[in-house]
Amino acid sequence: MQRLKLKIQLFCGNEIAMGPGKADLLDAIVHEGSISAAARKMDMSYRRAWLLVDAMNRCWREPLVETSPGSAKGGGAKVTAFGQAVLGHYRGLQAKLQGTSDCPDHVALGAALLAEPRVSQKA
Repeated sequence: MQRLKLKIQLFCGNEIAMGPGKADLLDAIVHEGSISAAARKMDMSYRRAWLLVDAMNRCWREPLVETSPGSAKGGGAKVTAFGQAVLGHYRGLQAKLQGTSDCPDHVALGAALLAEPRVSQKA
């Protein structure tokens, strides 16, 4: 049986408010204490990470990340208590979804998948 990879994306209008990459970015911010360090850890540009944080902060009723400007004491970022709650709920959904491998739909889809795509008939 083939392994199915299912991902959860939560939308706010046309914007992805939360998905696997944004959840990973929040985890990295928790561990690194700044957007720039989290971006480096995830091998992405600071600008890309900042845009993802901005999108998350605009999509939820409260900010998920608070930033403080750099100074002699250093700047940084932290995931808010609300952001921690959102992240926890999102990770909970992911765990439930991963636990569905014995679901009849999951089994049927896995059985119907080929190991590799057929060779295209278009030349």
